[in-house]
Amino acid sequence: MGGRDKGLVEWHGRPLVEHVHAVVRPLTDDLIISCNRNLDAYRAYADRLVSDPEANFPGPLAGVVEGLAKARHDWVVVLACDAPRIDRALLDGLRREARDHDNAAMVRQGGYWQPMFSVLPRRLLPVLQQAWDAGERSLQRVLTQHAVLAVDCAQDDVRLGNFNSPQWLDEA
Repeated sequence: MGGRDKGLVEWHGRPLVEHVHAVVRPLTDDLIISCNRNLDAYRAYADRLVSDPEANFPGPLAGVVEGLAKARHDWVVVLACDAPRIDRALLDGLRREARDHDNAAMVRQGGYWQPMFSVLPRRLLPVLQQAWDAGERSLQRVLTQHAVLAVDCAQDDVRLGNFNSPQWLDEA
């Protein structure tokens, strides 16, 4: 996004994070956002904020570890802030799969895992922390090394579209 904070980039007149917030807010009283800058702007969308323990923004695994460590509930929905078309039906499916099988659940889109669309039990925190401490930086690798459940979605499922460039925003 040319150095801009993706969650705060506007799409359809609202920041991307606001679109995600509108779907997630009714589901929890403990909405945690992992952010490393613009904390004042994100505060309006969260009950609590967490930041990476390292200043070089090492990726989503760091934020997930911090979020799980601070979460008040046993299950945590993990979502990217740049996927504004997420809907309640997909979240309910992920939550149901995780709850019914008492295990982590993650979207698998066209055969590819999407770790930023997942539901994780807090009890995975030691596993994720150990992987982090061992030098792992890929949330996907850590989760797929364990018995994660798949919620399959089509390759062209627009709910999973994330915006990684200004051009993608314009095209959507």
